[in-house]
Amino acid sequence: MKKQETSLTFLEQFLPHGAFEQVAPFFKSHTIHLTLTHERKSVLGDYRHPDPNNPYHRISVNANLNPYSFLITLLHELAHLYTFVHFQFKAPPHGKEWKTQFRHILIPFMGKRFFPADVEKALYAYLHNPAASTCTDAHLYKSLYRYDDHKPGFKLVDDVGTNQYFETEDGEVYQKLEKLRTRTRCKNVGSGKVYFFQGIVEVKARRIKEE
Repeated sequence: MKKQETSLTFLEQFLPHGAFEQVAPFFKSHTIHLTLTHERKSVLGDYRHPDPNNPYHRISVNANLNPYSFLITLLHELAHLYTFVHFQFKAPPHGKEWKTQFRHILIPFMGKRFFPADVEKALYAYLHNPAASTCTDAHLYKSLYRYDDHKPGFKLVDDVGTNQYFETEDGEVYQKLEKLRTRTRCKNVGSGKVYFFQGIVEVKARRIKEE
């Protein structure tokens, strides 16, 4: 799916119920061109500041995100916008200035049932030190992952049982051996070599070892 410019009313269908009314004022106070895309895997959203060829703020968000991930990503990019408005090029991309703006923008959405209880609990913890991506916070990522549309058989490494098997995107099969503090020790069935996986990696569960 190619990027497409999005009208403000069209945005409502991608947000949690009732959140649109609280999001809309951001677009009325600044000239923002919003685009949606399905094409990116490693980036959930993006912000570009005005320049001589594009004299307006530009935000893009992946359209395939669940409503809660979509809202968090949109607010993440709006925080970049406000950081630029206040500090121009003097602030680093995800420095203390952006963290402050993100907290100020996100907190008013908390406690209003826009997010499920488990996501909101993870968000409160995440706000102590918000990172460049929700993917770097395992607790928040796993909370949001529960509300994604998953293909049958796919799950996170953390959700695979010990001694069970799973297949990665490249077709390699592994056995989960031991969950450590931050990673999981797994054995490649073909080579016998041991590898360490992050718990939030999505894999395809395998019921039995295939020879």
